[in-house]
Amino acid sequence: MAADFVLEACVDSLDSALAAKEGGATRLELCANLLIGGTTPMPSLVRRVKAATGLPTHALLRPRFGDFLYTGEEFSLLLEDAAALLEAGADAIVSGFLTPEGDLDRQRLAQLVELCHRAGKRFTLHRAFDMCRDPFAALELCKELGVDTVLTSGQKNTCLEGLPLLEELWPRRGGVELLLGAGISAAAIRRIRESLPQARAFHMSGKITVESPMSYRKGDVSMGLPGFDEYTLWRTDPENLRAARKELME
Repeated sequence: MAADFVLEACVDSLDSALAAKEGGATRLELCANLLIGGTTPMPSLVRRVKAATGLPTHALLRPRFGDFLYTGEEFSLLLEDAAALLEAGADAIVSGFLTPEGDLDRQRLAQLVELCHRAGKRFTLHRAFDMCRDPFAALELCKELGVDTVLTSGQKNTCLEGLPLLEELWPRRGGVELLLGAGISAAAIRRIRESLPQARAFHMSGKITVESPMSYRKGDVSMGLPGFDEYTLWRTDPENLRAARKELME
């Protein structure tokens, strides 16, 4: 019997995708570079994850770290990448675009929604929604354009902090799936559903850190972000997903 909830795991590797499936995820958001909030994954990874897990897989479309105001060249590349991800088997594209004034970019958003729907796929507006200046106007635009899902924390760093706004958005959502993400755990799901018992769609990474198997380590050279250990890796812990799923099934 199909689950009456969505437990979406955000993963950036095949290993994490398999761990998420083991833990009971019902859907994946696949990205690269989760450490910096995620960027566009390779189409080859989409194909491998789909084949290995059999789970619905939504692919992030984000060309770089930073804000959601993209140049014309960046957006042109995003359109090419979106087509490649859909061709590779992605069930949805996850993306978002803002104007310099902090509004959703209607024209670009409409292009991506149309591209996905024309291919028989879905479109999720990611947490660009949480960075816009007017969430109520943004939600109305999403409804108008046919956005399928909005990933949101209620414009705060965690969903628990954003609960007051989420409660206001909920009755206005129409046919849009509100996917709650940021700071999600079994305990957070329990607390959120005390205020929003109708909430049935949650997004989490369930990540833990693991030691790299490298035995030789060049300690005085950094190839990544300052302050982050080169030899500490992020992976999805199936136990974190399992606990969240148990909470949703109660």
